[in-house]
Amino acid sequence: MNTSTADTLGFADWMGSIQQRTESALAGLLPEPVISPRRLHSAMRYAVLGGGKRVRALLVHAAGELAVAAPERLDRLACAVEFIHAYSLVHDDMPCMDDDVLRRGKPTVHVEYDEATALLAGDALQTLAFQVLTDAPVADSVADQLAMIGLLATASGSRGMAGGQAIDLDAVGKQITREELEFMHVHKTGALIRASVLLGARAGAPIAEADLRRLDHYAKLVGLLFQVVDDILDTVADTATLGKTAGKDADNDKPTYVSLLGLDEARRLARDMLDEAHAALAPLGPRTARLGALADYIVHRTF
Repeated sequence: MNTSTADTLGFADWMGSIQQRTESALAGLLPEPVISPRRLHSAMRYAVLGGGKRVRALLVHAAGELAVAAPERLDRLACAVEFIHAYSLVHDDMPCMDDDVLRRGKPTVHVEYDEATALLAGDALQTLAFQVLTDAPVADSVADQLAMIGLLATASGSRGMAGGQAIDLDAVGKQITREELEFMHVHKTGALIRASVLLGARAGAPIAEADLRRLDHYAKLVGLLFQVVDDILDTVADTATLGKTAGKDADNDKPTYVSLLGLDEARRLARDMLDEAHAALAPLGPRTARLGALADYIVHRTF
């Protein structure tokens, strides 16, 4: 899909086209299950394909529109982020962490295969993400591409997603403050969402530093917004709707925005964050329309 075609699509059609495009790109980059080791490659494909809303991929492409980035570059970036996200879900679902049996409406990887295969599938998806970013250009210079690889690495590691998960595990059964909860989710959920936006924005024409700061602020808000809505959904939605076990956080005595603030206040916080996210985008003009619509989409999964 070229940029002019994308510009003419309504949001729902654009979202569907990017989801389909991402699914196809992911399938093409994953090793085929007939290649040895077959069980590992089968588990990797099982973990990634055929499920998920691809919110992070959508954010990559939406931010890429602002930079007029080549769609092929955005495909690679979107796949890299989705591979990191999928690996994190495989590991988070394992008995040593959240011990869940359902993800995206089907058995989790360690249930469908076994724990050792799930562990290796997550490891392999993580490394595949970085291979994807070294196999072809995703920026106009080597220095820019190295910086983008570093951005994804930081968002995935101990100062990002993995660190947030460690904080989350340590917080089980404890009373924490709203500031501590926010710090946890800025890392656990927010870091990869923020990276999705910034990677897309850096894949094309240079964007002024002031505008990148506005995008970064939007991305941080959307990362937290995503978690607030997830906490609300975990309280009000059923397992069939979620595609994963409903009420799991409460059962595990995990601190959430709902347990800390109450359901009504959590909903109010989501609306306030949504307004602030739109305000951050406003000075950047009409090319941020997809980013604004994605923020709305994240909230209106519940409201």
